[in-house]
Amino acid sequence: MNTAANARISTGVAGLDDILGGGLTPQRVYLVEGSPGSGKTTLGLQFLLDGAARGEAGLYITLSETADELKAVAASHGWNIDALSIFELAGDTELDPDSEQSIFHPSEVELGETTRNVMNKVDAIKPVRVVFDSLSEMRLLAQNPLRYRRQILSLKQFFSARACTVLLLDDKTSQSDQHLHSIAHGVISLEQIAKEFGTERRRVNIIKMRGIRFRGGYHDYTLDTGGITMYPRLVASEHNRDFTPVVFSTGSDGLDALLGGGLVRGTNTLVVGPSGIGKTTLATRCLLSSLERGEKAAFYLFDEGLGTFFVRSSALGLDLRPYADNSQLRIHHIDPAELAPGQFAQMLRDAVDRDEVDFVVIDSLNASLQAMPGEQFLLLQMHELLSFLNQQGVTTVMVLGQHGMIGEVRSDVDLSYLSDGTVMMRFFESNGRLRRAITVVKSRTSEHALTIHELQLNREGIRVGDALEGFEGVLTGLPSYRGTTPMMASLPNEDI
Repeated sequence: MNTAANARISTGVAGLDDILGGGLTPQRVYLVEGSPGSGKTTLGLQFLLDGAARGEAGLYITLSETADELKAVAASHGWNIDALSIFELAGDTELDPDSEQSIFHPSEVELGETTRNVMNKVDAIKPVRVVFDSLSEMRLLAQNPLRYRRQILSLKQFFSARACTVLLLDDKTSQSDQHLHSIAHGVISLEQIAKEFGTERRRVNIIKMRGIRFRGGYHDYTLDTGGITMYPRLVASEHNRDFTPVVFSTGSDGLDALLGGGLVRGTNTLVVGPSGIGKTTLATRCLLSSLERGEKAAFYLFDEGLGTFFVRSSALGLDLRPYADNSQLRIHHIDPAELAPGQFAQMLRDAVDRDEVDFVVIDSLNASLQAMPGEQFLLLQMHELLSFLNQQGVTTVMVLGQHGMIGEVRSDVDLSYLSDGTVMMRFFESNGRLRRAITVVKSRTSEHALTIHELQLNREGIRVGDALEGFEGVLTGLPSYRGTTPMMASLPNEDI
């Protein structure tokens, strides 16, 4: 078998090459299908430009767009496509739907002027890569399915004989053409999904790829200035790293005691509680302790503005600005309405692989849920994300907000079974005053305390009081008191 045919060539999109396990098999014909606006033309241009950068001749044959329109698309991405050859068939008088000739069949006795021009163009340029845009126009010209299939077969034979790697673009305005799928060496399906609020979502699915072991299922991608960026679905089992599960302090002696020593490297901890209880403050205290040890960290902030976050943290004696200024800490403010789930997973992968972070905070999972199409997808993705972070030796703290203040408190989704440790925080009422309680309900790595303690947040940071012995029903928010445990005294102007 030809050695060149066994090699791989890049699609021009790094994420798609990853999904395909290295790229496309050269000298084959591939179908790229997708609805209008899904990015087929952009993908075709990236494919040709990648070849041009490698010194390979590229030809864009278009029935649906003019050369000026293609140049405008390229210019919107900041690309110069002068190195590419563009052959326009749009408006050619030889493309007559009443014509009885087969457009690209070399065995026909009479070939139209357009057919001869295309063949002469290919023979003159000898392109290594070709994009044919689009098959929907050819389908209309063919007038019937039999003639259309014959034209596609002729097209495949014509280009295969000239050792070209070809992308055939189809806009899927008709039902999926299974005959076309069977003819093509591979089928890449692009999909655009409109949401009721926020930006549209785009995803890719490799329906078929002969002779290539590829990563199946849906993968998110974005189409923005600069072209298409694809985010291969994270598979945690493909990423492993050796590390020592060392126990680190959270920066609070009281919290360390509750956790059985502190946080363990390569584990994740879920902090749950109602709004205003101090979940972010607790996570920030753990984060600051990591930074003080010299580790690199990443904070993914969904719910709170950066200005408010810095001001409130500083008021509690948790000043993160110096670490953000020297890039030891990278804070990402994320709008869930504009974020694709796969994009967030890629951000975490880049933080670990490229930035070498040791500590990650996700605040909060409630907002992450809004970026997902359903609860089951959140659970599956979080399972892969947390497994990946654990296997990389990253210490992770996640925040999950709960509904309600006093009494019944519930969550949008239960992620506690995915966590290695779970810290629960609750408000409760005592002598006409609203107070905070904290307890650790789960730890897979240490023998944690089973007691419930009062919690205070002030300019000294986090203060964990004695166990609330004598109280019953603290976690319900309305406890009864049958003991002598004193409440923690509030320092003047310091309880926040």
